[in-house]
Amino acid sequence: MTNALRFPAADPTIAAQFFAAELAFEADPDDVHRDLQAGDMSGYVLVETRSAEAFAQARIPGAINLPYRDLPEQPELLANLDPDLVYVCYCESFQCNAATKGALALAQRGFRVKRLAGGITAWRAAGYPVEVGEAGVSKVACHC
Repeated sequence: MTNALRFPAADPTIAAQFFAAELAFEADPDDVHRDLQAGDMSGYVLVETRSAEAFAQARIPGAINLPYRDLPEQPELLANLDPDLVYVCYCESFQCNAATKGALALAQRGFRVKRLAGGITAWRAAGYPVEVGEAGVSKVACHC
């Protein structure tokens, strides 16, 4: 038996439920970029969950900054959020869980959330534009 099939594939109905559920939790950088190019990000807001310093250095165009560390102590940060929107959280990369922590904090307060797969690192790797600070180049890695 091959290594890939050592564990049998799931029944198609169960697989469809699993993958649909997975997509309910994540957004793809390509899909977000296409929306950005079309000028239609209706229904959602990109949320940078890294520190304010990281946000000032480089961010995905149109994103707002809600550092995950500040959310529990500063509920006033959420006062102007629209509960009818979905908040797509991102951080540095797959190796960083600031987006997960930010999405959790928002979901615990009743907001609908998704996570941007791969964060700003995947966004940049795909060649998509970022807004940068005055220095022109991001010198902040994660600083979550």
